[in-house]
Amino acid sequence: MLNSITKLFKQLLEGNDLSNHAHSDPNLAIACLLCEVAGADHELDEREEAAKLTLLSRLLGLEESNAQVLLSRARTQSNQSTSLYDFTSQLRELTQETRFELIKAMWQVANADGDIDPLEDSVIRKTAELLYVDHSEFIRAKLSATKDQS
Repeated sequence: MLNSITKLFKQLLEGNDLSNHAHSDPNLAIACLLCEVAGADHELDEREEAAKLTLLSRLLGLEESNAQVLLSRARTQSNQSTSLYDFTSQLRELTQETRFELIKAMWQVANADGDIDPLEDSVIRKTAELLYVDHSEFIRAKLSATKDQS
């Protein structure tokens, strides 16, 4: 047991990621974040489901059938997750523009039913913080998403 603790501290001191991600799948992480925002208000809405599919296809350049498979995997992963960090930690390599587009897509999913629930807002806000998206960009993404869908 002492060896395990020593090993853990050594990994921490070396700056290793201890999040138990055997492999990183950014596309799955993005799909999971879209699922997280859609499910934040605990209401399943067909418009949000359609928005997730459309936006995932656009963001990742996937055909609809591939996006559906990815969303199916994401729903399962999202239900098993304990925090948004599980997903955002896999997206460290994204450019700022891609991070902005992801936050904008999350706003579009939240607004697909015509109402942004405070719980959806909270998920998007926390995701933006974890991805180091400036507050001004967070607001710009929201305004852009809500204007596009008005």
